[in-house]
Amino acid sequence: MIAALDAQYDDDTAAVACVNFGDRRDAVPSTEATRIVQNVAPYVPVGFRRRELPCIRAALDELDRQPDVIVVDGYVDLDAEGKKGLGAHLHESYDGKAAVVGVAKTEFRDIDQCEQVLLGQSAKPLFVASEGISPRDAARAIESMHGDHRTPTLLKRVDRPCRETLEDWQRQNSATRAGDS
Repeated sequence: MIAALDAQYDDDTAAVACVNFGDRRDAVPSTEATRIVQNVAPYVPVGFRRRELPCIRAALDELDRQPDVIVVDGYVDLDAEGKKGLGAHLHESYDGKAAVVGVAKTEFRDIDQCEQVLLGQSAKPLFVASEGISPRDAARAIESMHGDHRTPTLLKRVDRPCRETLEDWQRQNSATRAGDS
């Protein structure tokens, strides 16, 4: 099983979406889930994993079985010397039992171990890094994912429910606060 995750934030609340699929060429997920996580750590530059890792783990811990591959929006390492990023910490949190593939839309300084992938008609590459699978194999897997655009179908799909869940939570929360006034 492959799980793709994304998170959106509003102060100390996060909406986390998880899209699961059996084969990287799938056009539709086998399951989708979203979750609201509250009391999230504050944003700290270069300490993003402290904010996002618990949210992603909360979503993954609700799955019926552990994924073989986890795809995250972002980098695995933060520099050429292997300073751990979100993906590396996630891989470590699973004791190396799940490969982690990071897919980023913007280039990050000092990263050598990324593979650039061009999909669809896009002139802008995706930057693919990994832990537990070679960067080349991870890039090939992303290249073979379903879709005709820069971002593969299921990676794009995980973003939408994440945003919508947070927007719904914000509306409900503001309605509750307005009712309390």
